[in-house]
Amino acid sequence: MDLEVVRFSSGSDCTNGILFDVSNRLDGRKFLCYTLEDEQREEKVKGETRIPAGSYEIQIRDTGGFHSKYSKRFGDLHRGMLHVTDVPGFEYILIHCGNTDEHTAGCLLVGDSQENNQIKKDGFIGRSTQAYKRVYEYIMKSLEEKESVVITYIDFDGPSSPITC
Repeated sequence: MDLEVVRFSSGSDCTNGILFDVSNRLDGRKFLCYTLEDEQREEKVKGETRIPAGSYEIQIRDTGGFHSKYSKRFGDLHRGMLHVTDVPGFEYILIHCGNTDEHTAGCLLVGDSQENNQIKKDGFIGRSTQAYKRVYEYIMKSLEEKESVVITYIDFDGPSSPITC
């Protein structure tokens, strides 16, 4: 499975994006949900910086505080955290629920609605639990079938964006 996070708007405290499944190149991008991350920084600030653009493998993480919390919260649905691995200078990058920049420390938050981060300083994505359950099952199915899952983060939100106006 090939996923893409297209980052399209940077605010002072957060980054708005969209998560797509791009596994079937003939059909194009399949919209999965909106995303919210911390802001981009030249120098990393622990818990306040988004991960660098690039491609990373997603694996199942079945230890740690989030795993315990989500096991209780989601019961049988939860079979381990979606863990974005081998990110240079970052550890324990997860895909999880949350609504604002305050709910992430470099992780990828997912939601079914999104507000303009140029207006709302901390950003906002809504219906996060609903989106998480759907996206979790979608990705977990591939992982449990021992399929490789790769997520690529693409920056379309700054001066070095591949799109210019």
